[in-house]
Amino acid sequence: MPLSGEVCVVTGACGFLGNRLVRLLLEEEKMAEIRLLDKHVQPQLLQTLEGCRGDTKLSVFEGDIRDGDFLRKTCRGASIVFHIASIIDVIESVEYSEIYGVNVKGTQLLLEACIQENVVSFIYTSTIEVMGPNPKGDPIINGSEDIVYDCALKFSYSKTKREAEERTLQAHNEVLQNGGRLATCVLRPMYIYGEGCRFLLGHMGDGIRNGDVLFRMSQPEALVNPVYVGNVAVAHLQAARSLKDPQKRNAIGGKFYFVSDDTPPVSYSDFNHAVMSPLGFNIQEKLLVPLRLFYVIAFLMEMLCMMIRPFIRIVPPMNRQLVTMLNTPFSFSYQKAKTDLGYTPKYTWEEARKRTTEWLASQLPKERNRIKG
Repeated sequence: MPLSGEVCVVTGACGFLGNRLVRLLLEEEKMAEIRLLDKHVQPQLLQTLEGCRGDTKLSVFEGDIRDGDFLRKTCRGASIVFHIASIIDVIESVEYSEIYGVNVKGTQLLLEACIQENVVSFIYTSTIEVMGPNPKGDPIINGSEDIVYDCALKFSYSKTKREAEERTLQAHNEVLQNGGRLATCVLRPMYIYGEGCRFLLGHMGDGIRNGDVLFRMSQPEALVNPVYVGNVAVAHLQAARSLKDPQKRNAIGGKFYFVSDDTPPVSYSDFNHAVMSPLGFNIQEKLLVPLRLFYVIAFLMEMLCMMIRPFIRIVPPMNRQLVTMLNTPFSFSYQKAKTDLGYTPKYTWEEARKRTTEWLASQLPKERNRIKG
């Protein structure tokens, strides 16, 4: 069902996914207003969106996701909230209080603002990392929403996203101030890649320092299924359309959905090579050290940093949970999202790869100059 005439809020609107979703909403829907919520909204972003804005009003709301009054003001008169904003951290570089405040408390305050301001639809952007992998590295291959898995999460990021997700699902069917009901839905994308992905830029920079040879951090058999950012945006749009449809609203409300696409299953390291090989990058054939030794080294780094933490806080570049994540087969199907939400990937693997490689090519000279300088 189209979102014509609706007013929506996009948190994290200037980020990697948020920016892409705003652009898609402008291209696909004739909405009355899109509110861009972020800590800071760059004027350049608004200028790039002007060409596809049409009659849709773009409003800027700069503030802190932990400010309840600010969130109420942002949500007033809106009907849909896409909650994308969060702190992403896989090396434990952010203090727990900070990541909990943004990822969990911020989500709770936003849900409360929706209830107080009569917002009827709430789509939360979660992550595959709320599933794991667990510290034992138990694999999942082409998993579904019904799979039973012992998560035993260790990352602060994973744990806070999981709690925020649970709060979102629990808020489904809450009574709004005007007597209506809030409908919530959670999307769990795989590792998201595409134009603007800072993780890909980081790997490219490491490869440049290593003589244009990408580091191998994951075994070739540790297959995962990354998802293109444009397809994740499409899934968000389809979720919003489904929540607006009275016949689908109750069926999908209060549920979560995995979001993947037709990107071929591949290890994280081999995926980096797949999008960077056209730029002249090679990749190491084997892990720098055997996997068991990799764990031992990560453990020793963790212990050393813990011992000196009372005097100085140093974040190790690698930890055991990250080694596990990079070396565990962990892939999921999008079939339930296709059935329930009508989600179908808009971009093929070939097109997604081409777009990503072209963007990396545009960044390559700047990265080389930055590293040489």
